[in-house]
Amino acid sequence: MVKTVSSNEMWGGRFAEGPAAVMEAINVSIGFDKRLAQQDIQGSIAHAEMLSAQGIIDPQSAEAIMQGLAKVKAEIDAGTFTFRTELEDIQMNIEGRLTEIIGKPAGRLHTARSRNDQAVTGFRLWVRDTLDGIDAALADLQLAMAEKAVVHAGTVMPGFTHLQSAQPVTFGHHMMAYVEMLGRDRGRFRDARARLNECPLGAAALAGTSFPIDRHRTAKALGFDRPTANSLDSVSDRDFALEALAAASILAMHLSRLAEEIVIWTSAQFAFVKLSDKFTTGSSIMPQKRNPDAAELVRAKSGRVYGSLMGLLTVMKGLSLAYAKDMQEDKEQTFDALDALALSIAATAGMVRDMEPDAKRLKKAAGAGYATATDLADWLVRTLKMPFREAHHATARIVGLASARNIDLEKLTLAEMQSVEPRITAEIFGVLGVANSVKSRVSYGGTAPVNVKKQARRWLAQLAREKRAPR
Repeated sequence: MVKTVSSNEMWGGRFAEGPAAVMEAINVSIGFDKRLAQQDIQGSIAHAEMLSAQGIIDPQSAEAIMQGLAKVKAEIDAGTFTFRTELEDIQMNIEGRLTEIIGKPAGRLHTARSRNDQAVTGFRLWVRDTLDGIDAALADLQLAMAEKAVVHAGTVMPGFTHLQSAQPVTFGHHMMAYVEMLGRDRGRFRDARARLNECPLGAAALAGTSFPIDRHRTAKALGFDRPTANSLDSVSDRDFALEALAAASILAMHLSRLAEEIVIWTSAQFAFVKLSDKFTTGSSIMPQKRNPDAAELVRAKSGRVYGSLMGLLTVMKGLSLAYAKDMQEDKEQTFDALDALALSIAATAGMVRDMEPDAKRLKKAAGAGYATATDLADWLVRTLKMPFREAHHATARIVGLASARNIDLEKLTLAEMQSVEPRITAEIFGVLGVANSVKSRVSYGGTAPVNVKKQARRWLAQLAREKRAPR
């Protein structure tokens, strides 16, 4: 008959009675930290192997521990493992089940470690794994955007400032703006990953251990670059989670900005792009509606990510060294934020691939609001050698003439323009169309279709190289 391990046995002789029900309720974390099971087992295997190699535990105990952990992992993978609230967290649940399977040798596994360094090691491993997944998802989103940019490198659309028509750009150029943003986001996540990639295992409760452990061995076994250098910092540091959440918050903001644009673009008033039924929903009362709910939810989830960052900052701000139970509140917020972020990235990639710009509608809108006025001013400077400020004033007067007649700039006659500036020639009409405007923006980073295609193809090549490179 298998003996069931109780919470009192795990705690030892200090406690004669079990916890009050409310104490168990506030103290228990297995409901959420069970998702760290794989990482905890991974850390326990590395620890047991090191203990055996250092002669701290005998090889037979180490072998029994390995076999027992393999069985625990198989149960968890199969969904047959029973997570018990009285054992509080994932660390004690796994150790408790290991004890039931192999008996006394299980007690040797916790030699030279504490739940403090054990738990934070598993959490670091989870955050690292998750950041790798986010990086891959962001690469896919960049790919979707760059591919869309190549197709629509010459699709003219209005560029806005203050949500007012400013200058014509191209849809491809707009997509590439987000590719650049996501590139910076990926850089922030990679920086965060590099800083978190130190192993706290072996720091024990807070002061290190008197056992002759080899922390470099366990760090290497777990794929860390090195062990953490200070035992106090090792168990009390949550910078790695905070930095991941800070990077996540900036990314969520970028995704929310695009989501807001998609909401605007798909409205009947703009009708710049269309989303299919895959990424829209209907109304329970208005049969004509096609609502951009995926975009709206991406926009909303940014608030959850921000809240998680502020929540964990608030948890940590008043804690003296080293570990305090407050830090148990680190995981739910990080899990929630990075889950929401991963879903937002996937939904955004889906919308980008799904949405179809209305080229005719975009081109018409691009010319609204006298969007080529800057091109006229630039022509006056470039051709007539006027100081820009004078050219600006002259252009404003010409725009006033067009506005008074409620026509586009290119519909003015040459004589009307010459009434403001006599030196203007018929050559001016070559720069006033929106297509000519975007073609002329050939400065590095400008919206000229040739630039957009070049930048998009550069990114596509870079993303292809990244995909081929081993991780």
